[in-house]
Amino acid sequence: MVLLRSRVHLDQLSLVLSLLWLIASPPLVSGHFRPPPTFSYNGGLLLTGKLDLSIFFYGAVGRTQKRVIRSFIKSLNHGGGTPKPRVTSWWDMIESYQSTASPDHTAPKIAVKVVSQITDNSYSLGKVITKDFIKSMVKTATAGKPPSNLVVIFTDKQCAVSALCRGKCYDHGVIDNQPYLIVGNPEVECPGACAWPFVKSNYGPPGITLKPPNGNPMVDAILVNFAAGLAAAVTNPFNTGFSKPGPKTWPLEASTVCNGIFARGAFPGNPGKVALDGKSGGAFNAHGLNGMKFLLPALWNPRTSSCWTLM
Repeated sequence: MVLLRSRVHLDQLSLVLSLLWLIASPPLVSGHFRPPPTFSYNGGLLLTGKLDLSIFFYGAVGRTQKRVIRSFIKSLNHGGGTPKPRVTSWWDMIESYQSTASPDHTAPKIAVKVVSQITDNSYSLGKVITKDFIKSMVKTATAGKPPSNLVVIFTDKQCAVSALCRGKCYDHGVIDNQPYLIVGNPEVECPGACAWPFVKSNYGPPGITLKPPNGNPMVDAILVNFAAGLAAAVTNPFNTGFSKPGPKTWPLEASTVCNGIFARGAFPGNPGKVALDGKSGGAFNAHGLNGMKFLLPALWNPRTSSCWTLM
């Protein structure tokens, strides 16, 4: 009887926590979460036109992760011949932010290109990455290299980034007028938050988990976080672009305002009605080049003021 009563109490507690999670979440509108009405353009600069990336892999970043990241970047501007929905359509939504920010309401294309790439396998700065070390990484990534609009840093599973694992899975900012984006590894950076929906969530309802589209849950989780971070860095590079007013250390941005949504029908603990690969069972919502498949986060649509997904 004691065991049964304890189980009932646990079930009741779980129900209460789930209800609180739902109450705290943004309201649903036509199957999508509606962002706060204060999420808007704050008048600052965006990254547009040529978007040259300097990539810095810090630590023993594996070949699979590098391959998936490179394929995603190449797929942003090139989708001819690939099935729909395409990665290029996801990038089109990022480009649409330009029409809201520009005086003539045009949305020019953003051409993404990797202009340099380096790898530091020796952990020259140690395995606990602070803001000072990020500054060193940015300088290393750009020293003697072609000018870039954005430095992107990826760390391996042996590194912890001090700015992460406090409610966020990536961070972006500006050092010496150079925008940067750093993406942590979810094996060490809060896997229950930063690797969902490929691993069980530690926040709110446990929800469902999905098979990764490229066979490795951590690699595909890193891709999700990179895509979200790239969207934020392009639309809010200096924390004066598109965001919800609040702490500058972690404002709600183009993707975080739609956090946890990957397809229509999403709700807390459920990523939505994503597609499944017929052979591997991997979940995806976007086709890339050369048969690659990706699961990409929802984005805020500046035209409709609601969250938008590819599916």
